Amino acid sequence: MGIIQTAPGTRDVLPAEVGYWQYVETVTKEILGRAMYQEIRAPIFEQTSLFERGIGEATDVVGKEMYTFKDRGNRFLTLRPEGTAGVVRAFLQNNLCTIGGIQKLWYKGPMFRYERPQAGRQRQFNQIGLELFGSGEPRADVEVIALATDILKTLGLQNLKLDLNSVGNRNDRQNYREALINYFLPYKDELDSDSRDRLERNPLRILDSKNERTKEINQNAPNIIEYLGDESRKHFDQVQQLLTDLNINYLLNPCLVRGLDYYTHTAFEIQSEDLGAQATVCGGGRYDNLVAELGGPNIPAIGWAIGMERLIILLKKIKDIPSTSPDFYIVSKGKKSEGQALIIAQKLRREGLTIELDLSGSAFGKQFKRADRSGAIACLILGDIEAETQTVQLKWLASKKQILLTQEKLMSQVGELKEQLARHV
Repeated sequence: MGIIQTAPGTRDVLPAEVGYWQYVETVTKEILGRAMYQEIRAPIFEQTSLFERGIGEATDVVGKEMYTFKDRGNRFLTLRPEGTAGVVRAFLQNNLCTIGGIQKLWYKGPMFRYERPQAGRQRQFNQIGLELFGSGEPRADVEVIALATDILKTLGLQNLKLDLNSVGNRNDRQNYREALINYFLPYKDELDSDSRDRLERNPLRILDSKNERTKEINQNAPNIIEYLGDESRKHFDQVQQLLTDLNINYLLNPCLVRGLDYYTHTAFEIQSEDLGAQATVCGGGRYDNLVAELGGPNIPAIGWAIGMERLIILLKKIKDIPSTSPDFYIVSKGKKSEGQALIIAQKLRREGLTIELDLSGSAFGKQFKRADRSGAIACLILGDIEAETQTVQLKWLASKKQILLTQEKLMSQVGELKEQLARHV
């Protein structure tokens, strides 16, 4: 039998790439922490009804893409296809909504959708996202957009473009929905099959079609901005003004509707011109009705999610993430010296040093070659003589300078060794 392969639409993140992931997570945690966002961790599967109610049964996600199964208790469960619904559920179930004020949460982890695998989007994909509960102010919209922009720019991304739209409130959307149906009906036979299916169920999603003929038809479709009521228009005008005040450039995109039913008012995407067709790195918007629709009080909210896989593709193009190199590489040969080497390695690690212990048991020559390749600053050497005399050879790999120390002195001089290591970096 051959080697078992990954399931279609999944991939391994190998050690050579993990540094990029850790870099993104560290930057995100620092920036969101400074804005007082707290991390939340929700389960990766939920009751199916959560996504049917929250995302909308007429969406492609619920209709075509969810991984749904029955458990042994005959319950329908679904691997989460996005992060917001689960965070809202946790927000309500754990009574965070009763605390009052503004609640700022962020999350990271895998999501699951049955889609055709493509560059930067697998069937298991990863997102970092945030959700802000309790503020309907335009300032909240702009804060979350600004934080996403800060994260992407701090990571080093350039050639970013912010697309902005408003999908209004429920009344605005209903009026616009009717206008779209009236506009698209004469073109029904020219629309792609997915768009024909969406015409009655979810006509706003036609605006997001990638079909070339449908995109041509969309160019003359009614503009949702013209269907915004006074309240929605005022909100959107203030969002634009605040973005201008922060020197965040944006482009109005009336075809930007996002793929999920829960969005209201502001919708946005941050795209990279370096990604090609699948250009969106971050997407989000306001969802003022979702908390109430899932059984909670009437609490406004806004959030976004960053796709990790696409982000990593971009980062690989612009920077190398330094690999971790040990401070010391420990070489040993002989039963007694190998035991002492393990003890020394553990003691030095507890002192905060990065130690690679050669566990191969191979000849000294091969171990020395691995020490050179490891990128270590110095090498600790123990043979039979060192084991008997409780000593260790310390060799600085760049200068080849080598000194003999007692093992006791090595441990007593850890502070001085750290200073020497810093000078050798």
